[in-house]
Amino acid sequence: MIPLQDINPTRRWPLFTFGLIALNVLVFLWEQTLSADQLQRAILDISVVPANLTAAPFSLESLLDAVRSMFLHGGWAHLGGNMLYLYLFGDNIEDRFGRPLYLFLYFVSGFVAIFAQVIIDPTSQIPLVGASGAIAGVLGCYLVLFPGVRVRGIIPLGFFSRMADWPAWAVLALWFVLQLFSGLLSLGVETGGGVAFFAHIGGFVAGAILGWLFLLIMPQPPADLRREMLYERARRYHY
Repeated sequence: MIPLQDINPTRRWPLFTFGLIALNVLVFLWEQTLSADQLQRAILDISVVPANLTAAPFSLESLLDAVRSMFLHGGWAHLGGNMLYLYLFGDNIEDRFGRPLYLFLYFVSGFVAIFAQVIIDPTSQIPLVGASGAIAGVLGCYLVLFPGVRVRGIIPLGFFSRMADWPAWAVLALWFVLQLFSGLLSLGVETGGGVAFFAHIGGFVAGAILGWLFLLIMPQPPADLRREMLYERARRYHY
């Protein structure tokens, strides 16, 4: 399924989610101002290269490279897919846990994602770019918090497609299984770049664990009350 909407209204405007989206878009637009050679040099200089991170995993430069990598993207499709998932699922995490914990989850998931991919291929010279790992953490947390929320999207069927509503657990579990399966198939395969599947896996697992830990600090209301609150917000915002 290609998700287009989650039926899960929020109580407040998702300032940090929109801020992260805006920052990613601005950085990508900056990338478009560079020539191909300039962009290649910039990415090698300011993003995570696994071999460099392996040599100095806890240096300040490695930390900065990891943060910068989360805001670089390899193309319009890469950027658009990431921002769609962040837009759909990030607002509810920000709304539920508040902005400081949301940012903490986002960046910690991003760091875990990077290290998960580097562990798989520590000598690689291919830069790791994209917000996918951090956003995977948001998806993992969403699965823990809102497994039963309906997600509306398109199911591609060859030349045809259809709209459908699936529970979030089905959409996100299917996404995770695809990443896991693709990651296992990619082991030992030499490529010149591509999708960092183990970054997605690591970020997702980190987000799910952090979501579970946050719930110990901020327990949710009982399931019946959560459903009542959801439907009340849905009526209020005309969803």
